[in-house]
Amino acid sequence: MDYKKTAKEIVVALGGKENISLLNHCSTRLRITLKDDSKADITTLEKIDGVLGVRKNVQYQIIIGNDVIEVYNEVNNIVGNISYEDAQDKPAQKRSIGSTILDFIIAVFQPLVPAIAGGGVLKSILLLLAAIGVMDDGSSTYQILDNVGTAPLYFLPILVAVTSANKLKVNPLVAVSAVGALLLPGMGELISNGADFLSLNIQEIDYSSQVFPAILTVLFYAQLEKGFNKITPKSIRVFFVPMMSLLITVPISLLILGPLGYNFGTLFSSAIIWLYSHFGWVATGILAGILPFMVVTGMHKAMIPYAISSMSELGKESLYMPASLAHNIAESGACFAVALKTKDKRLKPTAISAGISALFGITEPALYGVTILHKKVLYSVVLASIIGGSFSGLMVLEAFAVVGPGLASITMFINPQNTMNIVWAFATLGLSFVAAFIFAIFLYKDEVLKEENDDEVINETKDVILKSPIKGEVLPLSQVKDEVFSSGLVGDGIAVEPTEGELTAPVAGEITMIFETNHALGLKTDNGAELLLHIGVDTVKMEGKGFQSFVKQGDRVKQGQKLVTFDIDKIKNEGFEATVICVITNNNFEIKPSVKGGNISSDEPLLTVSQLT
Repeated sequence: MDYKKTAKEIVVALGGKENISLLNHCSTRLRITLKDDSKADITTLEKIDGVLGVRKNVQYQIIIGNDVIEVYNEVNNIVGNISYEDAQDKPAQKRSIGSTILDFIIAVFQPLVPAIAGGGVLKSILLLLAAIGVMDDGSSTYQILDNVGTAPLYFLPILVAVTSANKLKVNPLVAVSAVGALLLPGMGELISNGADFLSLNIQEIDYSSQVFPAILTVLFYAQLEKGFNKITPKSIRVFFVPMMSLLITVPISLLILGPLGYNFGTLFSSAIIWLYSHFGWVATGILAGILPFMVVTGMHKAMIPYAISSMSELGKESLYMPASLAHNIAESGACFAVALKTKDKRLKPTAISAGISALFGITEPALYGVTILHKKVLYSVVLASIIGGSFSGLMVLEAFAVVGPGLASITMFINPQNTMNIVWAFATLGLSFVAAFIFAIFLYKDEVLKEENDDEVINETKDVILKSPIKGEVLPLSQVKDEVFSSGLVGDGIAVEPTEGELTAPVAGEITMIFETNHALGLKTDNGAELLLHIGVDTVKMEGKGFQSFVKQGDRVKQGQKLVTFDIDKIKNEGFEATVICVITNNNFEIKPSVKGGNISSDEPLLTVSQLT
């Protein structure tokens, strides 16, 4: 993969670097928040070399796989550091309350995972070394290394202060200072001796490892900073705003926000424990079964606050991590079964690579490369996940680190007080793998092309002639008033300036995608060419007004069949170009225009698409 090229195309498809307000990544995905979502083109993103898939909820999640760090670095080089000063006073998009909360949760908790996972796995390895007699848990070497592993959790409030401040676009160093005041040894000693502030009693709380007090503190501080910035003269703002913000934030946190966050965290963990205690292994099995759908949509990240809170409150977690172990390994078992059974030369190496990644706790390559593309594989994964998850629940499996469970991180299940815990973890791993492998071996079959009901036989020739999908004037792609298309980033092709608003199928094939606003659709021809038909420039902003679709994803269409009707006058009155763009998005085809210009009817040849050998 050319990381620089992939990164450049991603930034262009997202509306340019000026449109990116937040950039980070997880183990397989770029996670990007935009200033204006309407400037992004998901269709283009999905066609970029190196992009396995795109998911959009409150963030753009661009699935890259194992090369995510390299692509992230190149994107970051293009975008540059996004500081809180750069993003202040920028208009925010209107979002629902639920979307806003979920966006905030992801932005705050997602970056915490590497540090917490690293510390947790280190502590679990130390437990293993002590259990087999390699290290003495009473030695100073062991204690030093154990403190290294403890540090991320102990200073979790500081880490949360940084991520919260970055998301809220306020000064992260002042935010850290406000939260850090709660952790000062002197402050802790003072409070434990029964301190008060202005005759108001301060509740005795140990704020180390606490998440929610830090979040509430930074949320409150952010409002003060923004308020003081508006009313403070610029000549004294550099010291006056931080001073006043700290002066007010820390006492309010000690008196109100800290206890409120602490009690909320305790209640949050108690609710999950109640769920587990009342439903037990059933809850774990159900969660494992729905994890494939949660991971695909990115909703599994909503479980991270619970897992981190449970780990900081109880020192262990017995629902999400065991369920994730079952699901991750089920993905691996199913992929290896597909690799063994398939005769598809492209699917086999994909399944092997994805199976190895899933075995080590990274499931996105398996999900996007194999599972969600084949229903029988998905069924196999879900069934095996339920079996493995239910077993882990029955055995009351407990995790002692927040990290993607897999073979490499299996030490996260070591419990010195219960030596069988790691045994049940290995048993869950083996059961999930074998169950998924067996289900997939029996259920999965390579897809074969069948004759259609109308007895139309699939044309397997290498050359396909595309008729014009619209009546109008032919234009070279370079004249399209959109850099993404005119530069050829999406693919090679041609454009037509329409004189009537009816788009027809230029060739027989399958509708692979239709945009929810009906302004663009994908069509796969019988020789494998992937055709994108895009009506207008920036017409996504019309939100579907003036467009009507007559097909849906998965439909088989004939050449000349009506696909979409659209109102040319409405498009132009809204200030947009109505140009119809026709491009081939996969690069193993040669495009030969049948005409170079002039008027064309919808039944005349427009392009010849030849498969390269």
